[in-house]
Amino acid sequence: MSDYDVVIIGAGPAGYVSAIRAAQLDLKTAIVDKRWLGGICLNVGCIPSKALLKNAEVAHTLRERGEEFGFTLENLNLDYSVAVKRSRKVSERLVKGVGYLMKKNKVDVHMGEAQITAKDTVQVTNEDGETSELKTKNIVVATGASAIVPSGWEIDGEHILTYWEAILQEKLPESVVIIGSGAIGVEFATVWNSYGVDVTIVEMLPRLVPLEDPEVSKELEKAFKKRGIKVLTGYRVESLGVEDEVVKVKTSSEDGDETLEAEQALVAIGVTPNGKGLGLEELGVKLSERGAVEIDERMATNVESIWAIGDVTAKVMLAHVGSAQGIVCAENIAGADTIQLNYKMLPRVTFSQPQIGSFGLTKEEAEERGYEVKVGRFPFQANGKALGLGEPVGWVKLITDQKYGEILGGHMVGPEVTELLPELTISQMMELTPNEIARNVHAHPTLSEALMEAAHDAEGHSINI
Repeated sequence: MSDYDVVIIGAGPAGYVSAIRAAQLDLKTAIVDKRWLGGICLNVGCIPSKALLKNAEVAHTLRERGEEFGFTLENLNLDYSVAVKRSRKVSERLVKGVGYLMKKNKVDVHMGEAQITAKDTVQVTNEDGETSELKTKNIVVATGASAIVPSGWEIDGEHILTYWEAILQEKLPESVVIIGSGAIGVEFATVWNSYGVDVTIVEMLPRLVPLEDPEVSKELEKAFKKRGIKVLTGYRVESLGVEDEVVKVKTSSEDGDETLEAEQALVAIGVTPNGKGLGLEELGVKLSERGAVEIDERMATNVESIWAIGDVTAKVMLAHVGSAQGIVCAENIAGADTIQLNYKMLPRVTFSQPQIGSFGLTKEEAEERGYEVKVGRFPFQANGKALGLGEPVGWVKLITDQKYGEILGGHMVGPEVTELLPELTISQMMELTPNEIARNVHAHPTLSEALMEAAHDAEGHSINI
């Protein structure tokens, strides 16, 4: 007999959520992690970074906008180490919460390095080198992803960092070069710039946040330059090193070669799945060249009883997507009713200043697929709540099919748009049209009115602009 119905390897947002759902479905469940509950997200990623971003928002207001809000400040002291300590407390509280949820749902927790030695066996080696075997009917791989660091780039934790070192350091660099302008890059740019750090972003592709709508990229670059963040797009990093305690970033572009110097450099060019070295290859589980575990719509691999969820699958490498996959996976293992995820329509968020929220197709992508596209827009500069907040930058853009009114995508940049996004994604999921969003009475004054106004615009009867 097996010890467990399910053993989950990895206790991040994909793994621990899957464990809870499996336990709810009366599956005897265990979870294994080599370091901590909550994974990267809760410990050194999503959660502490949001705490730092709140501190950064306050710091930016005090440093740059005091006169606008009527503040007169002398000898302003901003202690960044306090911000980091606060972020650690936030993380620790949530990690303890995950531990409580494991106990509440009777999920056994095993801390140690996991190795899959057979289709029904997970070997766990703890920090003392002691090993134990867990027998199980199903194995779920939720081992996440790691920062990409090109060969020859040495992460020393002092001069050259990844997100891991950056989020834990309590000192502020005087200057920093951020290599990569995805979510990690632009969020750290927002934090450091808010405290007065000299920030330069280097992006190999032609625009910031290159996976977003082109107009979003343009709006963010304009806002960043206004804040004093230097933006170099279309620049390739040829080498990265340290000379005499100074970081030197050698770049090339159509305009020629340039060497940037700074106190620190943040390597934020993406992450790679942690699929290799677990024993999956030996069992015949299909992996991509980059180490992503290949799965079907059920989260099952090609080997019976082995499943995978979260960043290790490289579907959409976001915490909330991993959690959704974890729930679907547990339900499929239990034979319960479930859904099939439409990855293209899942929300994407970036907590820069201004924030970015998006899902679905861009206008260009929709046209390439043959849709007759209609676009509804509304700027936050015409929204009373945004003006009151002093954050009138950005807009809402709704992409729809002109023939049937189907919502094909949404792209927003501006104040708290990450909180506005669910109204659009649930509307798309429930097959609502812009007419129904427009007819839904939104409270006034709220930022959400911008969604209603964009929907009115998509219907051809814009109200407040």
